[in-house]
Amino acid sequence: MRTEARLDDLLRQLAPQVLGALVRRYGHFEASEDAVQEALLAAATQWPERGLPESPRGWLITVASRRLTDQLRSDSARRRREDATAALVPPEAQVSLGPDERDSVGRDDTLTLLFMCCHPGLSAASQIALTLRAVGGLTTAEIARAFLVPEATMAQRISRAKQRLKTDGATFELPPEPERAERLQVVLHVLYLIFNEGYTASSGPDLHRSELTGEAIRLARAVHRLLPDDDEVTGLLALMLLTEARRPARTGADGNLVPLAEQERSRWNRDAIREGVALVSEALPTGPVGPYQLQAAIAAVHDEAPSAEETDWAQIVGLYDLLERVGPNPMVTLNHAVAVAMTRGPQAGLDMLRGLETDGRMAGHHRVDAVRAHLLEMAGDTDAARASYRRAARITTSLPEQRYLEGRAARLGETR
Repeated sequence: MRTEARLDDLLRQLAPQVLGALVRRYGHFEASEDAVQEALLAAATQWPERGLPESPRGWLITVASRRLTDQLRSDSARRRREDATAALVPPEAQVSLGPDERDSVGRDDTLTLLFMCCHPGLSAASQIALTLRAVGGLTTAEIARAFLVPEATMAQRISRAKQRLKTDGATFELPPEPERAERLQVVLHVLYLIFNEGYTASSGPDLHRSELTGEAIRLARAVHRLLPDDDEVTGLLALMLLTEARRPARTGADGNLVPLAEQERSRWNRDAIREGVALVSEALPTGPVGPYQLQAAIAAVHDEAPSAEETDWAQIVGLYDLLERVGPNPMVTLNHAVAVAMTRGPQAGLDMLRGLETDGRMAGHHRVDAVRAHLLEMAGDTDAARASYRRAARITTSLPEQRYLEGRAARLGETR
């Protein structure tokens, strides 16, 4: 790995820890984040020339603390808040954090920061944006590019999220125990949404956005490191690894989508599959089974099959039966219908889709028509399948998916 890439990885890893240390020590979330960004920029400029300091995290906290206290001092409109901070923190500590404070500096506040970014008062879009900015260390421009919105729009979204945290009186501390498990599920859901947007971009010219899947996996690893005994955390990390393992084979040389059954499995990432299988095997036997563990188990069955024809669809149907009970939602039903069609025939799968036609959560979602088209094609009803493929192609805003669906419809027309 190139030196620049290693430095970038180190700074992304340290960013939430440094921000957490400042917010825990001084408060002022928004000002702390600005100070951390300045410290990261200073590190990216100075470290390649001068070498890594003895304690990179301590260096960043020292520099960020100086920037923060300078900012507080220079802002006359915040004089009272500055005075309160100065009264709480000795002046010498505002200037530098010495070696004797390394124990405090070494504390990892990543999980606390994630809980704060996933505050229930924020919308899902704001939680995602704030998590990527504050915990992921992505710039506002990078996040805006990933979600195909103007940088100014994303900056406003992040700014409003920070203001909402301030208005709601969000504190930098872990939620009380009764609330912690529920908030953790929000954190995991946000990471799941980030990963899914990266794996199948909802709009735009590219099927994948690897910067988002990579960031989701990195953050899931961080949560797993902090909560190694939580089976759903383990399940989510396993699910991401097992799914991301297929990415190299998921598009052709022309960038077009290649469905799972047609993928060249030799191109799958076997290291990621081995790690994912080991994680899900570790999580499943130890306690109550959650939806991320079950989704990871389904992904493992697919990834371990030598070929599409040798996939154990009966096992997958059994896992979906459990998933429908543990974490029912229309997308689960949609995937369940495909698995049922593979074991009991396409009509059985089509029968399951009828319940989704009146589900408002799936209104306007192209995947219902895409799956229906696939099952109709399996059943030999080419006219209806072609119409469903075209309807799905009109609805989707992803250009690679649109090309794939239009291609399927065209091929069915050619077979007549």
